[in-house]
Amino acid sequence: MPSRVLVTCPPMLGLINEFEEYAAELDMKLVGAETTQVLSEEELINLLPDFDGWIIGDDPATRRVLEAGKYGQLRAAVKWGIGIDNVDFEACHELDIPITNTPKQFGEEVADLAIAYLLALARHTYQIHDGVKHGGWPKPRGTSLRGKVVGIVGLGDIGYSIAYRLERFGVQLIGYDPFIDSNLGIETMERVDWPQDIENIDFLIFACALTDSNKQMLDSRVLNKTKRGIRIINVSRGPLIDETALIDAILGNKVIGAALDVFEVEPLPLSSALRDFDNVIFGSHNGSNTEEAVRRASNEALKLLGEFLND
Repeated sequence: MPSRVLVTCPPMLGLINEFEEYAAELDMKLVGAETTQVLSEEELINLLPDFDGWIIGDDPATRRVLEAGKYGQLRAAVKWGIGIDNVDFEACHELDIPITNTPKQFGEEVADLAIAYLLALARHTYQIHDGVKHGGWPKPRGTSLRGKVVGIVGLGDIGYSIAYRLERFGVQLIGYDPFIDSNLGIETMERVDWPQDIENIDFLIFACALTDSNKQMLDSRVLNKTKRGIRIINVSRGPLIDETALIDAILGNKVIGAALDVFEVEPLPLSSALRDFDNVIFGSHNGSNTEEAVRRASNEALKLLGEFLND
């Protein structure tokens, strides 16, 4: 009998029928969960014991959830994508649940989105679109990119791909990453320690993993040091930014634009004060979601899970 695999990753769920044949070749049967972003702990505790494998999205893969799975049929798991902050790897080890993730699958795609956000903030394309759509003909004055200073937090696959693209725009780059001590061959980039030179940055892009040590790394203390008129982009993890501090900085015109693909709570609550600003672009934690990237990462996740389950 094929191993039953629960899929809770929204991008993979959108194309799940395409992966059924490959899964069958690996002696697995895929079952998609009904979710828009994440399932709750209780939902997972009720679902997971009936499955041999789990392809995890951004769901809370906590000790409680993993213990429930282990006491049922769960034998292995794969975290779809790069970020692993939602997975208790220590619990997986202690419970003898083999697990891995799928890194270096969509650095290019997330970098593309970061550049799109940067251009939209620089040229107000989202405000122009909205104005024309509603009968207006707005002409907001934008800002040229050449000569601007762009900070990139995180110089892994995504951060490097962003820097590589931006080098062609004629900007000066400042890179932040405690695990990398070079400019990665990007001639226009200087690597410094966070938050050094933050007062010089025009655009600040977050592209790093979330850890216990960098949670809310952009807080009121750091924002107070930034230049007036900075623009913030986050294509990584919402909790890297203290949203309360960001809201205050926008209200005070310290931050004059933000593009957020991720948030502290997802989906973004209807009560969030961020919704009150017309200079904030909203995403839906969708940076990796292209057809090519989803197919690439999903097939890799299936291959890895099949190796665990068929070992």
